Amino acid sequence: MDIVLLVKAAVMGVVEGLTEFLPISSTGHLILAGALLGFDDAKAKVFDIAIQTGAIFAVILVYWQKIRATLVELPSQRRAQRFALNVFIGFLPAVVLGLLLGKAIKAHLFTPVVVASTFIIGGFIILWAERRPASATRIQEVDDMTPLDALKVGLVQCLAMVPGTSRSGATIIGGMLLGLSRKAATDYSFFLAIPTLIGAGVYSLYKERALLQASDLPLFAVGLFFSFVSAWLCVRWLLRYISTHSFVPFAWYRIVFGIVVLVTAWTGWVQWNG
Repeated sequence: MDIVLLVKAAVMGVVEGLTEFLPISSTGHLILAGALLGFDDAKAKVFDIAIQTGAIFAVILVYWQKIRATLVELPSQRRAQRFALNVFIGFLPAVVLGLLLGKAIKAHLFTPVVVASTFIIGGFIILWAERRPASATRIQEVDDMTPLDALKVGLVQCLAMVPGTSRSGATIIGGMLLGLSRKAATDYSFFLAIPTLIGAGVYSLYKERALLQASDLPLFAVGLFFSFVSAWLCVRWLLRYISTHSFVPFAWYRIVFGIVVLVTAWTGWVQWNG
């Protein structure tokens, strides 16, 4: 295996891990990094989705106590049953709409203008969400969510099918606008990511299996490892950050990054249509 290719895989893994759970769109950053590294062919697209699984393993590790307790209590405890049901309900819209609309979205919405617009619009929505009064918050902990709350956040998550939106951004900020506290929205976003991203990774690998060979295993292993490590560090940092800070800096970052997308597309520096 080419050592340069492995280094590129490591860099892409770090980019995935650091951006997957922040409200800044991992997809947009992976496209930019892939273009800069010359790592943007058809196999690289499968790689980008597959290494999300490494980031998910990091979430499972950070939240293992909650996950383990839920599994143990699931047969007998109503609280655990409601939590599992809420994750399932929130996951369903992404499955249904992803299968129905995924191909059309990839064909028609992956344009520089769409990506830049969603970056910038998302930034202003974050600013708006953070300006709402604290009295608008009615759910302090993720266990207090109802199935209807879960369905609403699950539907909001589907907005992330539009490139540049950010899955975590849609679920966290959408959850806050629906009455969840910053912590509850962030926690639920992480839990919802487990079935969503694992499902997307498995589906992508199966669908594009003809592109893959046994010799690709080291490439994917490196990407998964670095995605896991960087995501673990990022998730732990984010949970500490939100206890005393807002998402406003990420809003301004999105707005600036949206301008970067427009400039790089206009100059031809990055082929965003890829």
